[in-house]
Amino acid sequence: MNSSIRTRTSTLNTIGETYFLNIRFLLIVCVVAGNLLEPIIQQSVWAHTIFLWIFSFHMPLFVLVTGYFARFNLQGPAGSKVLRHIALQYVLFQSIYSLLDYTIFRVPHITHSFFAPYLLLWFLAGHIVWRLLLISLRTFTFKQQLMISLALGLGVGLLPVDGVWLALSRTLIYFPFFIVGYHMNVDKMMSFFYSYRHWIAIFSFALLSVVFYMNLPLSIGWFYGNQTFVQLGVNAGDGLFYRMCMYILQCIASIGFLAIVPLYAHYITELGRRTLYVFLLHGLLVRAIETTGILHHLNTPVEIIILLIFAVLVAVVLAQPQVKYWTSRLVEPSIPQPFYSMIHYVQRHTLFQK
Repeated sequence: MNSSIRTRTSTLNTIGETYFLNIRFLLIVCVVAGNLLEPIIQQSVWAHTIFLWIFSFHMPLFVLVTGYFARFNLQGPAGSKVLRHIALQYVLFQSIYSLLDYTIFRVPHITHSFFAPYLLLWFLAGHIVWRLLLISLRTFTFKQQLMISLALGLGVGLLPVDGVWLALSRTLIYFPFFIVGYHMNVDKMMSFFYSYRHWIAIFSFALLSVVFYMNLPLSIGWFYGNQTFVQLGVNAGDGLFYRMCMYILQCIASIGFLAIVPLYAHYITELGRRTLYVFLLHGLLVRAIETTGILHHLNTPVEIIILLIFAVLVAVVLAQPQVKYWTSRLVEPSIPQPFYSMIHYVQRHTLFQK
């Protein structure tokens, strides 16, 4: 009987991991596409529409998937190891991107500070905070954690600070999705999508189309999630209402996207294991392309489609094993010897004990 239980659990874990790896790769394709489309959303209706659709689900789902995989290494030595690697990646790539922007790309109006995560690097800073917050809430039930995270996600818009600093706004806004991913029942979810996925996808996309057609007064800043209510130009009451609307919109869009993801092993499954390389490296390519000015000449539907195909190719290429082999020391650097004493202290801290 115990053997049967272990076999079933192992099977569920394998199926769940496969599904979430599929999700992760498709999401990183959306990240690349979104970053390529962003410079031209003001000149192309097609680019603007696709960009908003991507931003309605890709960040919430990326956080949800991150929460799911965090269940395997949240605490103990494994948890502290993950945290120190994320911190090192953040410091390293924050330095690289800032240096290139300052010396080569000459991008104006960028704040260069370790306290203001550079564009996509907010996710690394947020990942650290999500893990620490969840560890601190480990004695609460799932419902209590979810309610607390929602309160934080709504309340952060009221703070009299710039939401960019420490990625505070995005981090707290998307914290509920991290909680849901961490506690997600894979068995029930797989059964649900297996039985009704086509109807779910049709209903979700139809409802999402209606929402976009209504043209609600939600500026693109609401999709970014990096601004407070004052920065978005609304009062506290309207801000809380619009943020709740955004949560509902993001849930609808996310469910629709999840329903079209392959459930079982696929070519993209193995690529999903190396999305970190796509995430950290593609920004260099996008920034280089943007500085050439070529993106600003794209506005027709055919040109936008070609750009999206290019985004897929970029994600596929950067997720290849060869890229990992060539860049692993940069993307997954080892910890310098002088830091080990500090690391051991963190590992002994009660916060990381199982």
